[in-house]
Formats: sequence, structure tokens, C-alpha cells
Amino acid sequence: MGQSLAQNYIHIVFSTKYRQHLIHPPVEEELHAYLGGICNKLECHVLKVGGYTDHIHILCMLSKKIALMKLVEELKSHSSKWMKTKDPSLSNFYWQDGYGAFSVNPAEVDVVINYITNQKEHHRKKTYQKEYKAFLDKYKVKYDERYVWD
Repeated sequence: MGQSLAQNYIHIVFSTKYRQHLIHPPVEEELHAYLGGICNKLECHVLKVGGYTDHIHILCMLSKKIALMKLVEELKSHSSKWMKTKDPSLSNFYWQDGYGAFSVNPAEVDVVINYITNQKEHHRKKTYQKEYKAFLDKYKVKYDERYVWD
């Protein structure tokens, strides 16, 4: 039997519902680790998880055993439930309905890791909305502005 080989680096981005600023220390690092654990459990080797107060970036290798949609569903549903247990102020924590997922050239993996690492610095200059639109434009993703934000 022949081998089935795949190497798909995926940069996943999604925000909190209505871009609420709910991701703060001390839960921030725990959340990143929790999301990384979900990826690894699903055989989607995580390279970097980071973000800002209102959104998350995940760079991982998409396993050939799971669809991207299922990975994101697992990430969002489990982490949302987990966040609600961390503090009473997070009892209404939700992720936005949608997400962005972008393929990453293997030669650009270090660039994306650096980008995710420096989110706090990056967002001193640019909002999540501007950042996300820039990704959509860079990857030539067609979108309807009415349905991008929730």
C-alpha cells in the first residue's frame, strides 16, 4: 500500500464574540496552552498559539485525519466551555461564529511564528478588524462585509 503524505501548515484566526476584550492574564497563557493541547490531541501538531485580548492565532500542521472545519469546531467549542469555568466574569464567553484559515508556505513558517509571538506589539498599531481584512486581502479571499463580523 502506498503512503499518504501531507504537510499542510495552517494559520487559524478567530475572535471573541463581538470582539470583546476578554482574554487577559492569568487565563491568557492557560488558554493558549489549552488550545495547543486540543490541536495536539487531534494530531494537528501545534507550532504556535498566541493572540490578543479579543482574538486568537494558531499555527499548526493540519492532520490528514481531520477536516479543518472539525478542528476549528473542536477548538472553539471546548475552549469556550473551558473559559467559562475560569472566572465568573467569563460566564458569557463565546467565540465568533466564523474563522479564518490560511495556508502557510513552509518557507514562511518562522515569519508566522514571529508574527504570532509579537501580537501585543502589533496590536498597538492595528485593530483586529484591520489585521483580519489584511489577511483576507493578502490571500485574495472574497468576503461579504455584512457577515465577517459577529
